[in-house]
Amino acid sequence: MNDARTLALIDDLLAAPAETSCVEFKENNFAPAVIGKYISALANAAALAERDFAYLLWGVQDSDRAITGTHFQPDAVKHQGQPLEFWLAQRLNPDIAFQFRLVEHPQGRLVLLEIPAATTSPVEFDRTAYCRIGSATPRLSDYPDRQKALWSKLQPYFWENGIAAQFLTPEAVLARIDYASYFALMDQPLPANPRGILDRLHQDQIITPDVGGHWNITNLGAILFAKRLDEFDSRIARKAVRFTAYDGTGRADTVTHRHDEPRGYAAGFAGIVEYISQLLPRNEQIDQVFRIEQPLFPPLALRELIANALIHQDMTISGAGPSIELFSNRLEVTNPGKPLISPNRFIDSPPRSRNEALAAFMRRMKLCEEQGTGIDKVVAAVELFQLPPPDFRVQKGGIEATCAILFAPRRFAAMTVEERIRACYQHAVLKFVNGELMKNSSLRVRLGIDKRNAAQVSEVIRRTRDRHLIKVADPEHPQSGYAPFWA
Repeated sequence: MNDARTLALIDDLLAAPAETSCVEFKENNFAPAVIGKYISALANAAALAERDFAYLLWGVQDSDRAITGTHFQPDAVKHQGQPLEFWLAQRLNPDIAFQFRLVEHPQGRLVLLEIPAATTSPVEFDRTAYCRIGSATPRLSDYPDRQKALWSKLQPYFWENGIAAQFLTPEAVLARIDYASYFALMDQPLPANPRGILDRLHQDQIITPDVGGHWNITNLGAILFAKRLDEFDSRIARKAVRFTAYDGTGRADTVTHRHDEPRGYAAGFAGIVEYISQLLPRNEQIDQVFRIEQPLFPPLALRELIANALIHQDMTISGAGPSIELFSNRLEVTNPGKPLISPNRFIDSPPRSRNEALAAFMRRMKLCEEQGTGIDKVVAAVELFQLPPPDFRVQKGGIEATCAILFAPRRFAAMTVEERIRACYQHAVLKFVNGELMKNSSLRVRLGIDKRNAAQVSEVIRRTRDRHLIKVADPEHPQSGYAPFWA
């Protein structure tokens, strides 16, 4: 295998000033048990050094790094009746995706073993973890200080840190990344030269250095700032935001508009929100003197729900991305993945995201609300527009997903019992997080019920209490108001 990146990687390994804890050179010593110990030791060493990979390279003299070539053929080696790779994989815990590569270097035949760094726990071979001290591979347990340091470095895999595109020239990076949007959204001046642009993108982990003077684009960089998501592989391309509008209430109705946003989330966010806003019907209201047109759905709610779908999706679910669907009676915003907190607690709980770097970036660029206030403001905006309460659902069957639904205007009489109960609970939560208590009078205003029909409010409160969603805040003073069940 002779791709340009592998040759550049080998040249970098050979040119390093000294043998590091993450690299080992061999000529023809390929005893299976020795390789297993090296995989454990090098994986753990890479984690300690905060490197993504470690390497074992055959066909090179350890003393002077002269290329001698090797007759090692990993695919042909069997041990205890099993192929070498399979035998090694069975004895490594946790499983890591090590990879042998055959390299026809200009100076001789080489074999490169690429070893991912340990992540969730030290890598063991035959139930023993090893470490690197100089060129030795002793047991990790014999060096408790190193063992403690390694555990402090271990982290779970974060999707944002993964690589979306590898071994790119500076020109190729700037052709794929909408760096102008990055600097505009970050409210920073555009550097005068490409080097300054690359340095800044590197600081924010949009790109990372690769071998041979090349660069990698991270998953975070691609999903936020790609000029075209379809220039990346399906893991990124299928995460594009998809919008579909129907001329009725169901997906079997005629599609009137369809738009797949080609750009990354940050670069394309304002565009997709504006596109949808232009398609939304306008709701006409009569003020004291003038007729006033306002959007069917609160702009803040639309914007925040789209941002939430982008931030909180499960990026590891392949073949699915955020979708926005507009029907004649509702708007649905769906993202792949089960939420990390119960939908009943979306309003009051600080958000927990699988994609913290993505969420932090979106907030830095002011593309969504500050932490812990987004859904509160969605519900508050819906109440201000006197719409039916939004519905937050977990969709099961096939790919699990989280769906937020905004409903078109409907009077109280047209609301279902479930909607009335949901409106009551959400109103109680909203009041509570703002330091107040829900009262009959505040719920009456929220639901648009005339004073003459106040008994209807009492009935909604009774049903909501029967569902154990709200409670009397002070049992000794029942008229004091109501609080959520968890308060």
